Amino acid sequence: MNAKDPNARYRIVADNRKARFNYEIGETIEAGIVLVGTEVKSLREGKATIGDAYAGEFNGEVFLYNAYIPEYLQANRFNHEAKRPRKLLLHEAQINKLTGAVTREGMTVVPLKIYFDDRGRAKVEIALARGKKLHDKREADKERTWNRDKSRIMRDRG
Repeated sequence: MNAKDPNARYRIVADNRKARFNYEIGETIEAGIVLVGTEVKSLREGKATIGDAYAGEFNGEVFLYNAYIPEYLQANRFNHEAKRPRKLLLHEAQINKLTGAVTREGMTVVPLKIYFDDRGRAKVEIALARGKKLHDKREADKERTWNRDKSRIMRDRG
């Protein structure tokens, strides 16, 4: 479901487009996120960024680090900290799977997008990912350029 799709059941707030370029994306998981009221209001304005964010385990719980949700302007002294760690709501089996893959296989947990589901709740789509090497990134760039040129050629031919 795309953000521009009128039949979409959810509205994407923040999208990590660099993640698919920098990482090989494995399994994806939908997780709830613990937010305070001003963070939800700020997310509804659609100004969050998760380009540098990652998820990590602490005391048996998974947290989202380095996600930037700007302060809500109308909240004055009741505002939140913009880059605070935010707890992700996952089942214990999911947490064990993520931490096991990170410790044993050297994978990273990256957020792909933050969105509001059909019930109006903020969700994060996280993925187990493995970092790409420079030559893999170049190969992906070549392939993307070729596909763009190929579609342009086919369109011009009719």
